Amino acid sequence: MKNTTIYKSFILTASLGFFLMACGSDEKQTVDSTEAVPVTVADVDTGDSSTILAGSGQIRAVNSATLSTRMMGHVESLPVKIGQNVRKGDLLISINNVDLRAKKAQVEASITEAQVAFNNAKKDYERFQNLFNENSASQKELDDMTARYEMAKARLEAANQMKNEVNSQFAYANIRAPFSGVVTNTYIDEGDMANPGVPLVSMESPGGFEVEAKVAENNISAIEVGTKAHISVKALDTTITGKVSELSASAQNTGGQYIMKVLLDKTEAKILSGMYATVRLEAEKESDGKTVVTVPSEALVHKGQLTGVYTLGQDNVALLRWLRLGENFGNEVEVLSGLSIGDQYIVSAEGKLYNGAKVSIQ
Repeated sequence: MKNTTIYKSFILTASLGFFLMACGSDEKQTVDSTEAVPVTVADVDTGDSSTILAGSGQIRAVNSATLSTRMMGHVESLPVKIGQNVRKGDLLISINNVDLRAKKAQVEASITEAQVAFNNAKKDYERFQNLFNENSASQKELDDMTARYEMAKARLEAANQMKNEVNSQFAYANIRAPFSGVVTNTYIDEGDMANPGVPLVSMESPGGFEVEAKVAENNISAIEVGTKAHISVKALDTTITGKVSELSASAQNTGGQYIMKVLLDKTEAKILSGMYATVRLEAEKESDGKTVVTVPSEALVHKGQLTGVYTLGQDNVALLRWLRLGENFGNEVEVLSGLSIGDQYIVSAEGKLYNGAKVSIQ
């Protein structure tokens, strides 16, 4: 009986051992049969060592204007609409100017009166001058006629200058296009009250665009007017060339950031005012002597507040490495630390990646 029990225990133990060996063999076979995730990799490179990431800004037309008035009155007509093309001198908005027209009529009457008085004074002055030359008029009489003539002349000049003042006021009652372009916005409707200094109509001349961006103080010494630039427009997924057209020499009121304007070269891209763009500059040398390492934003992995990238480890496995990032440039991000020259990172994968996953390079 005892031998039978021992024999059964032996059989049970052996069976359990064979079962565990089989399980272990199956597990090993499962791991070995895991398919590698197809990935695309890239080498960490500095690219052009003379690159400066100068920040971002909005695109705007070089020739643009927001028009307002110096007078108060109701809007009589608004003959233009947003997006309408206008020529230089076309009427954009008309403000009620009844009082201005009445003042103009008064001025024109004053000019007529002053002109008549001037003509009479001129005739008398010329006549008395002839009489004086013939010794038929005294010096005092000539002096009186001369004074009367000069006074009439001054009144006529004053009336004419008043007419010029009234005419200049009409420029604020009938606002016209200062250049040929397109209407980008209207801030008032017919019947509304127009107030001095309040924007009424905006317009711009298409064709020339620029970007206003801010440059950090550690980069400003490597930039000058004429420096070549690459402007990345994310909305259009394109990069446009340009050059620095203006550069501020003071950052006193901009928090250590220097204002820079970059003029865009002519392009076939459908650029519109207001689009956001990122500016990269080409300087002869880096202002701080350091190279710039960038990676595409599509390669980044975000987990909470941490950001990293999968690098290619030994035996073609994916290894997650956390990064410290800097400025953005279009679809690229500056890497301050976490990657070294020569490292390989995974740009894209055709499956789910995790730390230690096997990968195959496409």
